[in-house]
Amino acid sequence: MQASTWSGGGRPFGIASRPLGMWLFVVSDALTFSTFLVCYTYLRLASPNWPTPFTGSSIWQASWMTFVLLTSSLTMALAVKAMKQGARGRAVRFLAATALCGAIFIALHLREWLHLISVEKITISSGLFGATFFTLTGLHMAHVAVGVVYLSIVALRTGAGRLTADDVETGGLYWHFVDLVWMFLFPLVYLMSVKL
Repeated sequence: MQASTWSGGGRPFGIASRPLGMWLFVVSDALTFSTFLVCYTYLRLASPNWPTPFTGSSIWQASWMTFVLLTSSLTMALAVKAMKQGARGRAVRFLAATALCGAIFIALHLREWLHLISVEKITISSGLFGATFFTLTGLHMAHVAVGVVYLSIVALRTGAGRLTADDVETGGLYWHFVDLVWMFLFPLVYLMSVKL
């Protein structure tokens, strides 16, 4: 019986190396966010005098931020679909729309931060709420900012014909993960801290 040898170059897991690398990153980053969210929830439930700084207008703004991110997930999915169909120009436009939605989300978030700091007098050093709120939302906003830069580069390189559908899909994995994290942050951080 002759032993077979692997000549390399195949996909032993049935997935290209870039998407596989992104999946590994997403799983590890999900563990980081999960740890932060579990700690936040524990602190929130264990503190009977937890601050409730969010009013109806704050919740509306956070809802708009949620709408912007959900829209960006749609445009990202459309970019991947367009690229798989060979419509490179359409894919670039959807990637640009996704990056723009991310930039709008950041602008709305920074506006909210400024309101909390200047009006509500909540900072990162003003107790557990400030520390956990700014840490969680700051970490998420940093991921959105990285995603905006990343997708802008993907859009430029895709437009130049230097990236494939796998590359656009890899960017989509990252972006959908960032959006998914917000779907946990919004109810846990915002809706549980509404001023009644």
